[in-house]
Amino acid sequence: MTRKTYGFLLFVLFLGLTAFSQAPASGLVPASPSSVGISEGRLASIDGFIQSYVDRGWLPGGVFMVMRKGKVVYNKSFGEREPGKAYQENDIFRLASMTKGITTVSIMQLWEQGKLGLDDPIHFYIPGFKEANVLDKLEKSDSTYTTVPAIRPITIRQLLTHTSGIVYGSFDPENLGIVYGQFGMNDVGLSHPEWTTEEFIDKLAKTPLAFQPGSKYTYGLNMDVLGRIIEVVSGMSLKEYFEKNIFTPLGMDDTHFYLPPAKHERLVPVYTEVPEKGIVLASAVEADGPSKYPMLPEDHNHYAGGGGLSGTAMDYAKFTQAMVNGGIYNGNRILGRKAMEVMTSDQLILLNREGKGFSWRPGHTYGLGFALYTEEGKGINAKSPGTFEWGGYFNTKYFIDPAEELTFVGMTQILPFTHQEFWDRLYTMIYASLE
Repeated sequence: MTRKTYGFLLFVLFLGLTAFSQAPASGLVPASPSSVGISEGRLASIDGFIQSYVDRGWLPGGVFMVMRKGKVVYNKSFGEREPGKAYQENDIFRLASMTKGITTVSIMQLWEQGKLGLDDPIHFYIPGFKEANVLDKLEKSDSTYTTVPAIRPITIRQLLTHTSGIVYGSFDPENLGIVYGQFGMNDVGLSHPEWTTEEFIDKLAKTPLAFQPGSKYTYGLNMDVLGRIIEVVSGMSLKEYFEKNIFTPLGMDDTHFYLPPAKHERLVPVYTEVPEKGIVLASAVEADGPSKYPMLPEDHNHYAGGGGLSGTAMDYAKFTQAMVNGGIYNGNRILGRKAMEVMTSDQLILLNREGKGFSWRPGHTYGLGFALYTEEGKGINAKSPGTFEWGGYFNTKYFIDPAEELTFVGMTQILPFTHQEFWDRLYTMIYASLE
């Protein structure tokens, strides 16, 4: 063997060892911030920042996690979930719209398998949507209204981008909410005491659309429809599909639509803000409401793909880690590379340009199921182009930054939360800790 050949073989061996050493760990494990290029001192400074909001009575507390390069570098709880009872890292929180990310990945799995197309009309799977109508005029004095036919069918892509015309009526109670109320559609999105998923979506199919499909972005019940499509295509309930294809591969053992009785005590209460009193337990000021979910008496086959899940910060961190890894976690691939690329590409270029999209800010847009920052958005904040994110109704948040191999999960439960600047300032401090 010549010296040149020997040197080449050593070089190849070195590359192999280097690649192996940089491969993602088998699962999320704790590590020192400095081991993954984070300043320990700067990261630790967020302790005082979070605690200051708790001390001022602006935030009840919660669990906050930061992961980089497959390592957990920050995992701490703050405040008291109830008087005299501190938050714990394994507490369970209502995820609400953080469910949407899991529904989106499930749809993309079925797309990868050739079982559906992103531009398929949804009436292929739910026939009730074939004769969709759009709200035309509303007479508020007697709640009567007129409709016009939809000029094009609703597609799966439009559901994934909230451009279908299916909205949340409760977001516009003086107008569309009046119509939605006649169909019982203002009290869905998290659960329903009687309807199954199939019954819910079949009734929604009869509800007028807010606008012509594809004409603009408006947040709504789109992911709930996608949840039903998953059931139709897969032949499984949404609960079964998630468990088999997302939760089990990722080890998300504490994420559920309906909590097992043994885990009820781990579900944290919801807080609300009351003038003159500050934040108080929501149960003290409301006899009933969304904060009661998911403590329903039994699982009756209603699975809200847009907001029905509850789970721990660690469980959701595993999901974000799979996303930042390009669809794989703990050796289990839940989504392929190209599906990830499609899902995290700007889907609203034309609508944003027309002022009818997700955001008026160039570069702050929407992919399939996630808000997204593109190269044009560089400088809006510290997040890298390619970062995608969302949050939940009860004040939970996450972001996924592939460029920095950085993810964040924050779990609180307060509604409304009048100090939204908390999140942006917290994110800035996290990014400031990057070496």
